Amino acid sequence: MSDPFDSSGAWLRCALHAHTTNSDGALPPEMLVRHYEWAAFDVLAITDHWVRTATPSTERLLVIAGTELDARADGKGDAHVLALGVTSAPPMPETEPPSLDEAVAWVRSAGGVPYLAHPYWSGLRTDAFEACDGLAGLEVYNAACELEVGRGLAALHWDEVLEGRRSFFGLATDDTHHPGFDSSLAWVWARCEERSEAAVLSALQEGRFYSSTGPRIHDVTVTETAVEVRCSPARSITLLAGRMKGSSVNAGRLGYTCRSEILEADDRGLVTAARLQRPAFTPYGRLELRDADGGRAWTNPLWVS
Repeated sequence: MSDPFDSSGAWLRCALHAHTTNSDGALPPEMLVRHYEWAAFDVLAITDHWVRTATPSTERLLVIAGTELDARADGKGDAHVLALGVTSAPPMPETEPPSLDEAVAWVRSAGGVPYLAHPYWSGLRTDAFEACDGLAGLEVYNAACELEVGRGLAALHWDEVLEGRRSFFGLATDDTHHPGFDSSLAWVWARCEERSEAAVLSALQEGRFYSSTGPRIHDVTVTETAVEVRCSPARSITLLAGRMKGSSVNAGRLGYTCRSEILEADDRGLVTAARLQRPAFTPYGRLELRDADGGRAWTNPLWVS
């Protein structure tokens, strides 16, 4: 686990779940690249179902080949796995999909980084995947699933894994199939030493990123007793640290705080810096921010103990 706020390099805006006409998307690969390039992204991972779509990068946009696999989750449901940066095409199953362990093992063997896609949309319980050692993390937010059926947020799944003291990271993604309708809604800010596929995959493997649907997180400092954060104007900042534990600040008429203090605010009263108490004896800690427009941002675990 690596701290992106204590790392050097640039922040790259990454779209990590997108489909083309090579599976069930509306645009061909070259048009999807132009779409995300126009939308001011730095990185696009194309993740067609059971197809490795390799499309050239442009001067502005780094394109990473990937795929999305179906998998069996121990008889507890059907899982989807994002295979980011794989170097070979996935073997199409002859009968039933592989088990989750087998799918993740294939991603690793093909040089990729595996993340569990949309667990809430898939109807998965945490016990269906928390023991899969090869998974780097999950999609904490899938914009298309939220837009279509209201099942895009998987923060509860994430917290349940983290309560088991396992390092596990959270992506926010578009899962775009209809660019212009379900695109540019959720992304990852990856801290990378260089603009290269290897650097992006390293950041995704080590947790050197945060996820967002709008808010920017400028800096996070963690001590033994507190977490200090500086960010774009936020309506609330919450430190989640286990069941019934944590702290928060809130903007608004009363500016309610829970074991925390607002350090700076803008002329509208929105929070731009805060210090939150770090509870003792907690299994993990992560930050979640919300802005005045309803956008959210999520850090990866700041500690896992």
